[in-house]
Amino acid sequence: MPVISSSNDPASKPKKSWLEASKAYLDPRALIMLFLGFSAGIPILLIFSSLSLWLREAGIDRSVVTMFSWAALGYSFKFIWAPLIDAVPLPVLTAWLGRRRAWMLVSQILIILAICLMASVNPSVAIDNVSHFSIFGRDIEITALTFMAIGAVLLGFSSATQDIVIDAYRIELAPPEFQSVLSAVYTAGYRIGMIVAGAGALYLATYFGSNETAYSYEAWRNTYWVMAGVMGVGVATTLLTYEPVRERVVENKPATDYLRLVAVFALSVIGFIVAFKELGDVLPEVNGVLLGFGLEVSHLLSSLAVALTIGYVLVQIGLVNKKMAYQTWIEPIVDFFRRYGSKALLLLALIGLYRISDIVAGVISNVFYQDMGFSKTDIANAVKLVGVVMVIAGGFLGGILAQKIRIMRAMMIGAILASITNLLFVLLTMHPASLPYMYLAVIFDNLAAGLASAVFIAFLSALTSIRFTAVQYAIFSSLMTLLPKVLGGYSGTIVDNMGYPFFFIFTALIGVPILWLIYLVDKHIVIGGNDDIYDD
Repeated sequence: MPVISSSNDPASKPKKSWLEASKAYLDPRALIMLFLGFSAGIPILLIFSSLSLWLREAGIDRSVVTMFSWAALGYSFKFIWAPLIDAVPLPVLTAWLGRRRAWMLVSQILIILAICLMASVNPSVAIDNVSHFSIFGRDIEITALTFMAIGAVLLGFSSATQDIVIDAYRIELAPPEFQSVLSAVYTAGYRIGMIVAGAGALYLATYFGSNETAYSYEAWRNTYWVMAGVMGVGVATTLLTYEPVRERVVENKPATDYLRLVAVFALSVIGFIVAFKELGDVLPEVNGVLLGFGLEVSHLLSSLAVALTIGYVLVQIGLVNKKMAYQTWIEPIVDFFRRYGSKALLLLALIGLYRISDIVAGVISNVFYQDMGFSKTDIANAVKLVGVVMVIAGGFLGGILAQKIRIMRAMMIGAILASITNLLFVLLTMHPASLPYMYLAVIFDNLAAGLASAVFIAFLSALTSIRFTAVQYAIFSSLMTLLPKVLGGYSGTIVDNMGYPFFFIFTALIGVPILWLIYLVDKHIVIGGNDDIYDD
């Protein structure tokens, strides 16, 4: 396949004035993504920080509390069921709303049901409330707290599904050159949703009468009910918006074929759950943190291998049409390599490494601020308030920048800023407990992160084929955080051995090879609407 250098095409991106670029945010499509971003930002903290505080106030052991974070694993593995979003129409709803909005509505309804299910359980008495079931002659004990865990898993799964659909909707809503604007507005809405579900939930729980010294189940129940009601913003947006015009031709198949496809996925998931539980019962308990982490990774990957094997066997024995299974799960990956050839590996390297500098540094940021002598109030004001505002501002700036210059040039600027701003934390280590230096680092670091994120999302959107919107973007978005999060898990060890100044210099330096990757991609690959070899 001939690959044309985008560097030799200076006219590939029309120049706009700053005013013209800014006016793009007044487009009605931007308003749609603002509300959908808000809807996507609500669920995540109802699994993490807000739920953790609820459980701790209820007297649940810390080890149990942290296990609830596993409910969000769906965000990391959403690419597995993303193909179903592309392939399977929903009865009645797809004909009424269209394929994207139908799935969006279902995911939002499931989010509301999951939040209400969690609200129905009082953790302080849940452990003693045990139900017994007999399955295949085996007695199963399930505590009420298990039902809350089921609700949390359902919330993680349904909110990850909502993310898949919204990403696909956004990409199909506007051409690649407008994606930076939509991603910036989406990020703003997402952050606002996180504030509502994070700080807002804590304020509500306190208002309704629960705190560290006087726990009230009714206060947290009412708080989660309010959060379920807030999700009505997303439902209303879904119902009032329109289905994007899709250039791809959707091949409708008999309903039984879709049911068989879903059955393969469901049986594979059941196999994963059973394997995860059975392996967990036989694996040894270890004390070392690193060894324990490695064991859990092996536990997870082994269970995933069991699920994939079950899916493969079911396809081979004919439970589902092999061609349909191939088109659903394999062809989206083949399509990407077909379009980019050997250059696909270069793109994958850039996707997996672009955010490594700021993500690795961000893993330990709150601990760093505490070690520098800042109070929780200082951290909350700087990071949760000013930092969030700067991320949003950076996103808007990135959206404007990506309209004025070519996307790869904007990517280069974002990568440089994301790396250089880490050096501001080295400066902070020389002035511990200094609020001016803290705000200097927080402001510019978050501004750079917001800008880099906006242009990167536009880049990923341009790579995605309209034929496989949901699954390809889900793969990209999972890949972009995989290696940075794994490396970030060792950030504490690096700091313990080398100190904070070395760590932040290290995070700045690992961003340098990214600049070379960007240069190579810009030199050898066209990124944009003329990039697809299909006449979609």
